[in-house]
Amino acid sequence: MIQGIFHYEFLQNAFLTGIMIGVLAPLLGVFIVVRRLSLIADALSHVTLAGIAASLLVENKFAFLAGLNPLYMGMVFSVGGSLFIEKLRGVYKHYQELAIPIIMSGGIGLSVIFISLANGFNTDLFSYLFGSVSAVSRTDLWVILIISILVILLIILLYKELFLLSFDEEHAKASGIPAKSIHFIFIVMVALVIAASMRIVGILLVSSLMTLPVAASIRVAKGFKQTIYLSVIFGELSVLGGLFTAYYLDLAPGGTIVMIAVLILLIAILYKKSARALGGGAK
Repeated sequence: MIQGIFHYEFLQNAFLTGIMIGVLAPLLGVFIVVRRLSLIADALSHVTLAGIAASLLVENKFAFLAGLNPLYMGMVFSVGGSLFIEKLRGVYKHYQELAIPIIMSGGIGLSVIFISLANGFNTDLFSYLFGSVSAVSRTDLWVILIISILVILLIILLYKELFLLSFDEEHAKASGIPAKSIHFIFIVMVALVIAASMRIVGILLVSSLMTLPVAASIRVAKGFKQTIYLSVIFGELSVLGGLFTAYYLDLAPGGTIVMIAVLILLIAILYKKSARALGGGAK
C-alpha cells in the first residue's frame, strides 16, 4: 500500500483523509464523552444519512444536478440536525437527553423515505454507509482539510471554555462564559466532522471512532490532557491500521477501523486490570 500511495490518487486521498479524521473524531469525542453526549454522534450520523439519500434522490430526479457531491447535502442535514437538538434541549430542560433519540428517530425515518423514493440502495449509498477507500475524491480531501483546520483552531481558542463547560456547566455560566454560544459552536463542529468522516468510516460506524478511542484512553490516562493525546493516538492507530487491513484484505474500511479500535479498547482494559493486580500483589 505504501508504494500505491505514491502512484494512485484515490489512495492518497484516503490516506490523508484518514489521518485528519483520526485526529478530529477522537478530539471532539473526548468532550462528547465527558459531557455524557455519546449518542449524539449516532443521532447526527442518521440525519447525515438522510441528507446523503436526499442528495442521491435529487440527482436521480433532476439530470442537471448529476455530479452533485452528496457530502454537501449531508453536511447541511447534519448541521440542521445539530441545531434541532439544541432547540429540543431548550424545550425539554429537565429531560435534555430526549433531544438525541428524537432527532435520531427523525433521521432514520427520513432516510427510509428518501431511500425508498430513490428506488432502494445502490453502490453509492453503500459506500457512504460502510466507508470506501476508492470513493474518497480530491474534493472530499480539500473539504475535510478546511474542516480540520477550522475545528482545531476553534478547539485551541475555546479550550478553557469547553473544559469548564464539560466538567461544571453551572460554574462556567456563573463565570460569565457564554454557554449557549459555545455549545452551539461545539455541536456544529461535531456535525461537520461526522459528515466529513462518512467517506472513510461510513455513516453507521462514525460514532464508534468518536467514542472507542476515548473509552480506551480513559482507562489508562492520568489527566484530561493526557486523555486527549491518547485518544488521538488510538484514533490514528485505528484509522491507519484499518485502512491497511482493508486494502490488503479487500474489505470495507469502516469495519476494519472499528474492529481495531475495539481491539485497542480491550488491550487498554486488560492493561488496567493487570496493572491493578500487580499493584495489589505488591502491596
